[in-house]
Amino acid sequence: MWGQEGGTRMGDMGKELDSLRLKPLAEVQREWEARLGIKPPKVRSADALARMLAWRIQERQHGGLDPDLKARLRRLGKDSERESDRPKRIRPSLSPGTTLVREWQGGTHHVRVTNAGFEYAGRGYGSLSEVARAITGTRWSGPRFFGLDTKHVRRI
Repeated sequence: MWGQEGGTRMGDMGKELDSLRLKPLAEVQREWEARLGIKPPKVRSADALARMLAWRIQERQHGGLDPDLKARLRRLGKDSERESDRPKRIRPSLSPGTTLVREWQGGTHHVRVTNAGFEYAGRGYGSLSEVARAITGTRWSGPRFFGLDTKHVRRI
C-alpha cells in the first residue's frame, strides 16, 4: 500500500494517497491540476497518474531527491546518451551481422541479424518469433526455435 512506510501508517497523508489510487482517470487528472497548477502528463492509466501525483505530493511535503542522488542520476543519463550512438544489439548474444542457421523439415534456413531486426528470405522481421512463424507456419518462441533459449537446452 502506498501510505505505509516500514509497516506503519503515515497518517492523513497515507490515507489521502491511498484514496488517489481508487479514483478514475478524469478525477485524478482534475486532482493533479488543482494541486500542482499544471496540466497532467498524458497517460492512459489512472493508477500510473495517481502514483505520479502521490510522488509529487510527497516530494512537496518531505522534500525531493537528495542532491547527491540527483547528480548521480544526471551522470548516468549522460552516460546513457553516449551509449545510444553505439549500434544496438538485438539480444545480448546476437550482434548485427550474425547469421543463424536452422534445419527444419529437410530445409536449411539462414537468418541474418541486422540493426533493425532480422532478415530471412529477403524480408525484414522485427523478432525471431516472426521468423520462426514464417518458417513453420505456427507460433513458436523464436529464441527456442533457433536454440538460443538456454533454459530449454539439455546439458550433458
